Amino acid sequence: MSMQKTYIATPADIEKGWIVVDAEGLVLGRLASIIAMRLRGKHKPSYTPNMDCGDNVIVVNAEKVLLKGNKRSTKTYYWHTGYPGGIKSRTADKILDGAHPERVIIKAVERMIPRGPLGRRCMKHLHVYAGASHPHEAQQPASLDVASMNSKNTARM
Repeated sequence: MSMQKTYIATPADIEKGWIVVDAEGLVLGRLASIIAMRLRGKHKPSYTPNMDCGDNVIVVNAEKVLLKGNKRSTKTYYWHTGYPGGIKSRTADKILDGAHPERVIIKAVERMIPRGPLGRRCMKHLHVYAGASHPHEAQQPASLDVASMNSKNTARM
């Protein structure tokens, strides 16, 4: 009687690819969940939970991402300065219209990745840019069409 062995990826087995996603017209939460899955490597048959086997993800046009309903004006991001009474907040529209609109996508993905050393290592493979250009042409990233995966990924307002 032969026993089947569970496959466990080793660092030598892991092949990291490069993908580019155009965020223009895509819904933030749906986009973030697809990016998080790609960063962790859950789309690969060789996925191993304790290894960083995900791909490098490049997101362009981050400033054109959509939030459905009134989330753009009501979704609030909080942080604390470390001083007494130092709670600060900013709404999503202020961030998207500000100097660093890519931070909305980074935060959404960061909160879908496990906390800890492995999650921090996965987040280093996420590259988000507000505009349409990126400096990673030498890696020859494959394009991922998130809009065609599901009709709900784009907002029909």
